[in-house]
Amino acid sequence: MGQIIALGGGGFSMEPDNPLLDLYILKQSGKTNPKICFVPTASGDSENYIERYYHFFKKQSCQPSHLSLFRPPTRDLESYVLDKDIIYVGGGNTKNLLALWKEWGLDHIFKKAWEEGVVLAGVSAGSICWFEEGVTDSYGDGLEPIKCLRFLEGSNCPHYDGEAERRPAYQKLVASKQIQAGIAADDGVALHFIDQKLEAIVSSRRNAKAYRLSNHEAVVESVLDTTYLGY
Repeated sequence: MGQIIALGGGGFSMEPDNPLLDLYILKQSGKTNPKICFVPTASGDSENYIERYYHFFKKQSCQPSHLSLFRPPTRDLESYVLDKDIIYVGGGNTKNLLALWKEWGLDHIFKKAWEEGVVLAGVSAGSICWFEEGVTDSYGDGLEPIKCLRFLEGSNCPHYDGEAERRPAYQKLVASKQIQAGIAADDGVALHFIDQKLEAIVSSRRNAKAYRLSNHEAVVESVLDTTYLGY
């Protein structure tokens, strides 16, 4: 059972006082004390980002670790990854993330892990990386499409309500067929795929939503049912 949990935004890095999405991710491993590994490649292995990860997850029922490509924990990255229950990919520059992963063979390692039941999760760059395509600001000047790992079909756009230019940019890219149709997620929304099928959409914010964009004769944006994880 291959699981991918793609966050449009939120989690410990954006909502330090709102644990709902991260607790949801931990629960999906099915383990009482899962091994969770943070992959901060997209941020250049930011020390501050890593510290914030440990600050949250050391307080939870889990075994946190992280995988740095600038200070690798071992030469045998495949065994290191396959020993984990959850891989949690941080945000940042998606283009650099993909380039480094391919150089180190992590694209193949993560696919093997996914196929063997390791839960793959991530936010922003750590969300779009799993799809065929994504909307990225990696190039530094506006939003553009980027080819990704193709574990999941279609395209993905995070921060749909969190950044003013995201919604119009994604709609324009889909309308012009520069990017294929797909799913957008507001900050605080997680898309939960099981065996490549979208099985659940959950949120840490009461009014946050996900949207499916299709393009036949015109772009159509459809609101998707979202379950708020709070009370």
